[in-house]
Amino acid sequence: MNLAKNIRKTATRVLQNEAQAVLNLVDFLDSDFEACVEHILVSKGRVVITGVGKSALIANKIVATLNSTGTPALFMHAADAIHGDLGMILEDDIVICISKSGSTPEIKVLVPLLKKLGSKLVALVSNPKSYLAEQADFVLNASIGEEACPHNLAPTTSTTAHMALGDALAVCLLEARGFTSEDFAKYHPGGSLGKQLYLRVGDVLGGNEIPVVTENAGLAEVILEISGKRLGATSVIDSEGNLKGIITDGDLRRMLQKSLDIHLLKASDIMTINPKSISTQEYAIRALNMMRNHNITQLVAMNGDKIAGFVHIHELMKEGIV
Repeated sequence: MNLAKNIRKTATRVLQNEAQAVLNLVDFLDSDFEACVEHILVSKGRVVITGVGKSALIANKIVATLNSTGTPALFMHAADAIHGDLGMILEDDIVICISKSGSTPEIKVLVPLLKKLGSKLVALVSNPKSYLAEQADFVLNASIGEEACPHNLAPTTSTTAHMALGDALAVCLLEARGFTSEDFAKYHPGGSLGKQLYLRVGDVLGGNEIPVVTENAGLAEVILEISGKRLGATSVIDSEGNLKGIITDGDLRRMLQKSLDIHLLKASDIMTINPKSISTQEYAIRALNMMRNHNITQLVAMNGDKIAGFVHIHELMKEGIV
């Protein structure tokens, strides 16, 4: 077997091992998992997650997921806890200890101290018969068959299972709280994700003048309006100010390729009727999706029945939501 085939075979085995382990967690969901979610929901405290080694890394990830979805959480390293960090735990906090074996020296030292504080203890553990599981108020069973490591030593499948169960916990809490996309946006104001959740069409219009001509405008007026407003297009309105169509610089080029008497042309002869439009109150990401779906580069932005301007795909690109 050549090297490439061997690499692919190994990668396939790892992914299948870990995927199956995550699927097996479904059978371990029980009343303890339900009770844990319910207790966190009614608790006045925070969720404190602790662990050592790879478990500490998974703990940090779960903390980040909980915080971003409406459940206040913080990380406490199990080794540091017995050297002063126990002071971060408040009376109503719930402590989740993550451990594969449930019997590491740090955990055995930490658990009695946590119980002395009166904290509710949750064991996210791969050995439901371990010391940690026996001492916990709730056990989140993340048992696995074996690690993906060929020696069954390196934490691979176990850490994947722990993280997946943490995600399940976070999403259950999210849904139970009625956490919305608007709530999510409050915790993610930065980057493209945040902008997709809060940036509206009206926010990207800028201070550009609105290009507009009437249906009876001549070709010269249309060209001057498109060039002068520098948006590559102009809206076309009727005598009452209602949007009737749009003319882009592409429409002008196509018109000039035809054998027409351009001196007799009016805006109504060139325009695309019933142009795609969007409310200024809609999210900018919806404008982007509309452009992609209809293979166009701009939309007419409407403020009620009035034209507010044009939203162009280049503006959305500048904002970083593409």
